[in-house]
Amino acid sequence: MDSPIFGMADVNGWIMLGLSTASFFTAFVGVVAGTAGGLILLGIMALIFPPAVLIPVHTVVQLGVGVGRAIMMWRYVLKDTMLPFLIGAIVGATAGAQLFVALPTVALQGILGIFILIVTWVPIVGTMGKEKSRFGFLGFGATFLGMFVSATGTLIAPFVAHASPDRRNHAATVAALMILVHSTKVVAFGALGVAVGSYIPLMAAMIVTANMGNWVGRITLDHMGERSFRLLFQVLMTGLALRLIWIAAERGGYLPGWATNF
Repeated sequence: MDSPIFGMADVNGWIMLGLSTASFFTAFVGVVAGTAGGLILLGIMALIFPPAVLIPVHTVVQLGVGVGRAIMMWRYVLKDTMLPFLIGAIVGATAGAQLFVALPTVALQGILGIFILIVTWVPIVGTMGKEKSRFGFLGFGATFLGMFVSATGTLIAPFVAHASPDRRNHAATVAALMILVHSTKVVAFGALGVAVGSYIPLMAAMIVTANMGNWVGRITLDHMGERSFRLLFQVLMTGLALRLIWIAAERGGYLPGWATNF
């Protein structure tokens, strides 16, 4: 491996360039598809970083991505969802920080995958109860789970989809709510003594390129049909949910031997 750049462990110039490029394209996907961008980026970063560095660095980058996207699309944010979601997120982060190393992720991933499938394809589930109460519980669940499994945007997205009259409302509101999730996670990680300050140059570069991706995605979204957006969203959500279920089954030892080779 070439010499580290800016003193960052495991990061040379090529890796920094590659991750910055990946950040651009995954941010674009996150806007145009309404989901999956952060999860794809997480998978790419997992090839390089150990979990103790991966989750905090990814969280900071996604916070920057969300801030940029929400600013660009602020007029489309469903603002009534934010306060109840924030209250739930604070409680969820507090509870999650207490159990950060105590819960296995296998069962959580499987349950989350099944739940996402139900909410995506059975609309009534995503609209049950009053909207403010629904988003309060969602804020708690998304942030609590975010301390263990990095698929919280995938959990939030189907609920926002049911509440959004327009694809731009969806993209903007998911971004705004994920700002709240990532902000509370950053505070929780700080309280746990997690330090990633040495990776500031990488995080800054990834945030800059991601917001370029946000801008291109925003323009593309304006020219995209509502039906095409909804179909792409449902297909991606289904794929991500099935992936979570598969990973949970594989790690839990529930797959036959031949299936673990795929």
